Order: sequence, then structure tokens, then C-alpha cells
Amino acid sequence: MAVEVDNREAKRALKHLAAKIEEELSEINFLNIMPMLDMMTILLVFLLKQFSVQQLQLHTPAGLQLPASTTPLSPQPAVNITITQGAVVIEGDPVVTVRQGAVDPAAKKEGANSYHIVPVVDTLTKHATRLKKLAAMQGGRFDGVALVMVDKRTPYRLLTEVLYSAGQAEFSNYRLVVLQKGQ
Repeated sequence: MAVEVDNREAKRALKHLAAKIEEELSEINFLNIMPMLDMMTILLVFLLKQFSVQQLQLHTPAGLQLPASTTPLSPQPAVNITITQGAVVIEGDPVVTVRQGAVDPAAKKEGANSYHIVPVVDTLTKHATRLKKLAAMQGGRFDGVALVMVDKRTPYRLLTEVLYSAGQAEFSNYRLVVLQKGQ
């Protein structure tokens, strides 16, 4: 149903509507973004400081006795490999059991005399793939650094088997973790 409206009345209604819209728009006419920029700057500085001060966290299993050292160097972030009296642990997950200072020959590629521990290589290969993708996304490069924590009672043969296996998974740079002696 159409209603006829006088021209003057229509113009008056349109002016009234335009004034009402203009009044509502004028309320948001002055958006001050300076406080928001200040807040973003503070957050940026805080996050940059947080990342630059972030310390390396190492979780040592109970019963693990690390050797002592007088080196002043601090450890760099890397994949954590821990060799305890009972297992080889990678990033907190036990990968292969250790009995009497040796890995079960069934877990090795070519038997008891082999240095290639299959579960260690497989697990570290997955970590290497993940770290390569991360490095590519961040525009960096994959260094293949592994932090190795070894119980000081561990036989040298077991240590070399784990290091060889890590090398097969492209972790060719090792950092042996030790406790710092008091000077």
C-alpha cells in the first residue's frame, strides 16, 4: 500500500534522517590510535626481551650423574638426547632400553657389533624433519645440534653408538652436557 507524501514533507524527513546519521557518525569521528600503538610497542619490546633471555631447560632424570667441567660456555638450544643406566631418552621419551651398559642387539641394524641403533635413528630423523621445516619457515638453517646428557657411569661404546646413530639422522654437531665445577 503506497502512501503519498508531500514533496516538502519528504525532504524534511530525509534531512531529519541525514542529520541523525551524521550525529551518530560524528561520535566515532575521533579514533585516537596512539595509546594502541604505545601498547603494541610495549608488547613488542617485552616479547623481544623474553626471547633473548629465554634459558635452555634441561630435565635430568633421577639417578643421572653428569660429569663435572670447568668450561664457561653455556649450552645452546638443540634436541635433547639422554643416556641413562636404563634407557636412551630423546626429548623426554624413552626410545630404547639399556641393560648392563648396552642396547639390545635386536634394536641394532646389523646385530650386536653394529653402531646403528634403529629406534634412535628413526626418532631423531623425525625430529630433524620437524626442525628443518621450522628453520625453513623462519628463514634460518638446520644446524643438526644435539645436546647429549650421559650418565658418567655409561660405557664409552654405548655413547659412541648413540652418537653414530645421531649422525645417521643428520645430527652431526654434539654438545655434551656437564655440571660446572665450583671455581
